Amino acid sequence: MSSQKQSDLITPVLIGGCIVLLIGFAIRASYGVFQIPVAQEFGWPRAEFSLAIAIQNLAWGIGQPIFGAMAEKIGDRKAILLGAIVYAAGLVLTAFATTPIAHQVLSILVGFGIAGTGFGVILAVVGRAASAENRSMALAIATAAGSGGQIVGPPFAEALLTQMNWSGVFLVFAVIILLAMAVLPMMKGEPPATKAELEESMGAILMKAFRDPSYTMIFLGFFACGYQLSFVTAHFPAFITEACGPISPDGFLSSMGVSTTSALGAMSIALIGTTNVAGTLFAGWLGKRYSKKYLLSAIYLGRTIIGAWFIMTPMTPTTVIIFSAAMGSLWLATVPLTSGLVAHIYGVRYMGTLYGIVFFSHQLGSFLGVWLGGTLYDVYGSYNTVWWVGVGVGAFSAIVHLPIREREMTPQAA
Repeated sequence: MSSQKQSDLITPVLIGGCIVLLIGFAIRASYGVFQIPVAQEFGWPRAEFSLAIAIQNLAWGIGQPIFGAMAEKIGDRKAILLGAIVYAAGLVLTAFATTPIAHQVLSILVGFGIAGTGFGVILAVVGRAASAENRSMALAIATAAGSGGQIVGPPFAEALLTQMNWSGVFLVFAVIILLAMAVLPMMKGEPPATKAELEESMGAILMKAFRDPSYTMIFLGFFACGYQLSFVTAHFPAFITEACGPISPDGFLSSMGVSTTSALGAMSIALIGTTNVAGTLFAGWLGKRYSKKYLLSAIYLGRTIIGAWFIMTPMTPTTVIIFSAAMGSLWLATVPLTSGLVAHIYGVRYMGTLYGIVFFSHQLGSFLGVWLGGTLYDVYGSYNTVWWVGVGVGAFSAIVHLPIREREMTPQAA
C-alpha cells in the first residue's frame, strides 16, 4: 500500500473509533469470566446470570438501530458519549445489585451502553469517513480493534478478580469506559455520501431495504453469528473449567503461567481475540477483491465444521487451543463483510440505521445463545445440546447468504 493510500486509510476517525471499540469490547468480552464468581457468591443457578447476559445482548440489539438513528440525527459523537454514560451507569448499579432480577434489569442499561459505543455506531462513522476504495479495510481494522479488547479484557478481569471481588471490577470498568471518551474530538468528519444519497429520506431508504429480499437474507444470516459468538463468550470459560482434561504441570501452558482450567478459560477467549485480529483484517482485504456474500457463506461453513469437530472430540487443553485459534480466525470476520455489504447495496448515508437493524438479528441470536446455554446446562448438566444448535444455525447461515443480490441500490445506481 502506498504512503498516500495508507494516509487516506489511517485517519483520526479510524484511530478514535478503534480505541472506543477496543475498550468497550474489553469490558463486554470479560462477562463470561464472572459466571462462576457471581453464581458462587449468591448461590444462584447458572441460568440466572446467563439470563442477565442474554438480556444485555438483546438490549444491545434493540439499542443498536436506536443509537444508529440518533447518531444520524444529533451527531455521532453525542450519541457515543450518551452510550458511554449509560454503559458506566449500568456497570456501577450492577456492582451493588444483589438479586437476580436486579442484575437482569440493569443489564438493559449495560446493553444500551454497548449499543452506543459498539459496532453499529462506530462502524457507521468509520464507513462514512472512508473512501469507497478503503472502506472494506477500514471496517476490518475497526472490527479487529474490538477483537483487541477481547484479547486484553478477560485476562485483565481475571487479574483484577485476584485483587478484588467482582463488584469492584465492575466499578473499575465504569471508570475506564468514561475515560475512553477523551478520544471523541478525533471522531469528526464529513460523510462522503453523494448528493442523491443526502437528499433521500431515511424512510425512503428503509422502505427500499425492507422490500428487498436480499436485506431479509442478510438479517436472517447474521443471527447465527450472534448465537455462536455470545454463547462462546458467556459460557466457554465455565465449560472449559468444568469439562476440560487436566493441564500437564510440565506442558507449554504451565510454562506460560496457565495452571488451572479456569485460567485456560480466560486464555481461550483472549486467544480467540488474538487470532481474530488477523482473520478480520484478512476478511477486509478479501472483501475489497471478492464477493462479500460468498465470503460470508464460507465463514459460516467453516464455523460449522469447527464447532462440530470440537463437540465430537474429547476436550483437552490441546483441543481447546486448536478450537480457539480456528474459531477466532473466523470470529468477527463477518462484521466488516456484513456492514460492508449493507453499505455497498444501500449506500453510506443511513448505514448506521440499516446496519443497526441487521445487527438486531445478531443480538436475537446472542440472547438465545446465552440464555439457552444457561437454561439447558441447568436442565441437562451439559452444554452439548445448545452447542449442536449453534452448529445447525451456522449451516443455515452458510446457505442463506448465497441468493443475496450483491448490487447497488443507491439513487445514482437507480
